[in-house]
Amino acid sequence: MSADPSIKRLNTLYREDPDEADRLLFGRRTYPDRRGFLKNAGLAAMGALVGAAIPFHRNIPAHFIPVALAAEGVIPGKDGLTVLNDRPMCAETPPHLLDDTITLTERHFVRNNGLMPEDLDASRWQLAIDGLVDHPMTLGLEDLRARFEIVTRALVLECAGNGRAFFDPKTKGEQWTYGAVACSEWTGVRLSDVLEASGIRPEAVYTAHYGADTHLSGTSAGLPISRGVPIDKAMDPHNLIAFAQNGRPIHPMNGGPLRLIIPGWPGSCSQKWLTRVEIRDRVHDGPKMTGTSYRMPDRGIAPGETVDEKEFRIIEHMPVKSLITHPATAHRTTEGSVEVHGHAWTGEGRVDSVDLSIDFGATWMPATLDDPVNAYAWQNWRAAVSFPREGYYEVWTRATDSHGVSQPHAIAWNPGGYLNNAMHRIAVYVE
Repeated sequence: MSADPSIKRLNTLYREDPDEADRLLFGRRTYPDRRGFLKNAGLAAMGALVGAAIPFHRNIPAHFIPVALAAEGVIPGKDGLTVLNDRPMCAETPPHLLDDTITLTERHFVRNNGLMPEDLDASRWQLAIDGLVDHPMTLGLEDLRARFEIVTRALVLECAGNGRAFFDPKTKGEQWTYGAVACSEWTGVRLSDVLEASGIRPEAVYTAHYGADTHLSGTSAGLPISRGVPIDKAMDPHNLIAFAQNGRPIHPMNGGPLRLIIPGWPGSCSQKWLTRVEIRDRVHDGPKMTGTSYRMPDRGIAPGETVDEKEFRIIEHMPVKSLITHPATAHRTTEGSVEVHGHAWTGEGRVDSVDLSIDFGATWMPATLDDPVNAYAWQNWRAAVSFPREGYYEVWTRATDSHGVSQPHAIAWNPGGYLNNAMHRIAVYVE
């Protein structure tokens, strides 16, 4: 379901206003004889969406959606994701499909805020670095490769609203359950190297990130999202201007051909389809940077309580969290023990321990926890869990970070439905 009821789903829009659907999705206008009209940017966009070149694209009639897109809940190049919304496209990954040590590209969640760019040609892509810098730059992907050291890192990306579906009372926004998180390997250049080469001026305070996606309304003037981070965070050497995901060009739905990766902070800071980084002398005020967007009250509040906008603060590092990826919930077994494993991560520091409970939190057992492969990667854990007799059990997982902070049992409610890091639970039936 769309977060905004005025925004129609793709298939509904094609039924009710096919001309407008063509324009919004592919940037094309309908002509009496439109044979051969779909080309250049529109063709690139359609090819990116279906996941391959379209040899007979000249024969596609107006108002036709490729069948790969028409099927509800199917995203080309993605496997098993649950679609929450298709305008903008938002899809999460069921926990049991996140079992890999490094998240496969086809299992990486999708979080869009607007409409995908029409032209995704990497050979023509350009990135501007400007604002309060001594040496403004415009760089293509080959410039980035040639001028700066290329690095590869496993980095967690998580939507700040991951877990919003479990808030009571409900809050607005995409109703993510557990799967708006992933840890792929990203390849690119350090954002800090590029910013240093531009000569950041002493009065610099904040970055502003801009992408090539457009507002859902289709108007050229509106940006769907433009966020930024303080200069100190921007200079963290783990931030990447990335052009590859798991050794291949970034999937278009995940921001290819070029995107930011700002690990440890909400995924919304990691601008997709990156075209510009501006250096500013104040906190950025782009779309979804002001009001209560990606902000939390500066005090604990009661569920449903109304809070003055002045009491909200920008979300920075993400909280400690863990996820059970095997077995899937509602697992049935005739064995007396089950191998349980998953991941744990945090936005600041590292995870020191993961503990499991099968008796609703009365007692806890330690899991074996791996070190992260690099900073800001998730840590893999495992444990052999024994069950005393037949019956219904819940396996709970609780991570504790290097600051001594553990996951809570209950959700800390807030109006935006952000930062739910309550313990993950699965059901197990022993027969």
